[in-house]
Amino acid sequence: MAVQSGPRAGSTEAPDAERAAGSSRFDSVRARIGLPVGPLGFLAVLLLADGLVWPQRALAAVFVLVMVWWVTEALPLAVTAVFAVLLCVFLGVADEETVLGAFGTDTIFVFLGGFVIARAMSVHGLDRRIALRALSVPGIAGSPVRTMIAFGVLAAVISAFVSNTATVAMLLPIGIGIVRSVSTVSTREGGPDLSRSRWATSVMLMIAYGASIGGLITPVGAPHQLIGRDLVEAQTGRTIGFVEWVTMFLPIVLVVFVVLAVLLLLLNRPEVTRLEGAAEFVAEQRAALGGVTRGEKNTVVAFLVAVVLWTTPGVLGAVIGEDTAPVLWLTEHVTEGVAAVFAATLLFLLPARSATGGGLVPTLTWAEAVKIDWGVILLFGAGTVLGSMSSETGLARTFGDGIASGLGVSSLVAVTVLAAVMALLVSETTSNTASAGIVVPIVVPIAAAIGVDPLIPGLVATAAAGYGFMLPVSTPPNAIVYGSGLVPLTKMIRSGVVFDVVGVAVLVVGVLLMAPLVGL
Repeated sequence: MAVQSGPRAGSTEAPDAERAAGSSRFDSVRARIGLPVGPLGFLAVLLLADGLVWPQRALAAVFVLVMVWWVTEALPLAVTAVFAVLLCVFLGVADEETVLGAFGTDTIFVFLGGFVIARAMSVHGLDRRIALRALSVPGIAGSPVRTMIAFGVLAAVISAFVSNTATVAMLLPIGIGIVRSVSTVSTREGGPDLSRSRWATSVMLMIAYGASIGGLITPVGAPHQLIGRDLVEAQTGRTIGFVEWVTMFLPIVLVVFVVLAVLLLLLNRPEVTRLEGAAEFVAEQRAALGGVTRGEKNTVVAFLVAVVLWTTPGVLGAVIGEDTAPVLWLTEHVTEGVAAVFAATLLFLLPARSATGGGLVPTLTWAEAVKIDWGVILLFGAGTVLGSMSSETGLARTFGDGIASGLGVSSLVAVTVLAAVMALLVSETTSNTASAGIVVPIVVPIAAAIGVDPLIPGLVATAAAGYGFMLPVSTPPNAIVYGSGLVPLTKMIRSGVVFDVVGVAVLVVGVLLMAPLVGL
């Protein structure tokens, strides 16, 4: 689209600046409060928790510090995470080999490989091409309802393999472009300004919420899911494979998505029945992309290799038996981390045309690959350390016994609901990744304390940590779409509260029903 000078119809620049300033002030105040409160809580537990043996007391103090600093974001999450594990060594909770060993787990390499593949998609514009191709299907762009649903489907599908933040960052400019195009046509013909409409709000919220729930389709869809799954596996001794995860959560996501679409349409009913100018905008954007490049094709190859290697052990096990020699060999030698890194390595081997016309270059250069989110990797390693230490020191069981008796939780359903509510409340105020690291190590021992299988509550806590639809600070997708200026805060809160309640209810019922069917 051409850049225009001067005032624009439906311009959101001033609201964007105001929203960014307001969000910055809130974050600053929250961080200033959390910075001293964290150490004070740490010292209070360390000095006053006489009923705990030293390793438990020291670890509990570290947990308090971490939770305060993660919730308030007094320091970057990764910095807090690394500082916490160093404190564990310093206070004698664990030795350095135990702490550093967590940064060499298989899941770390799932992160690495997945992030590199996602980076290649972004560099070559493959994700954007997929989105525009879907929106160009006849009958989509001209209908306000179908356009909104299409954006949600795209966000959900892409975020199943790419981070929800990257998914929203990619889809948002397309969504804003369509909103502005149809708004220009509408106002020119005497219609409503659709840039300030309920329909525009529903499109933005669908992008954010669709990305958040779509990541649940696969375990690699969001960092907090890999962290939560790893913590659940470590504390229960059960393995949750790629195919098992998808088989259980895909039906749940489909139901949640339908509920989301219905709720957004009821709460933000479109003002018009036809979008003039949307199809033209999509066609213009597709034409600007040109033909499919060699880099895009190579990225598809690497992505498909990863998916095939992730799913083959589970599919083959269902066909010929999990205890057969081929399946056992694949399970042992082609782990998810190995598959992810192998597929990512292909991006450095497969040649592509240089964008500057200088001959052949790797599909992805190392200079681009290193731009992945290394902070999440550090956060995962630290979360694994804290979770395993809570189990080994006995702090998890002590804490679980106390909460179970104090709240009167005595059944699988009750502890599962408690897990969902805890994860949801924490995720409304801090990152999804930190939420999983905080809640899962608490929920699993509560379940163990009352004698029920902790696997289901742990999985629900992991999934619910990705929820939090009410506030801009709840998730990066929420913050991104709120910053567009097309989503009033009151509408985000209203839509988010309703979807929090209904979505978590569907999640809890879905996991309780699907887990036994999958064999978990």
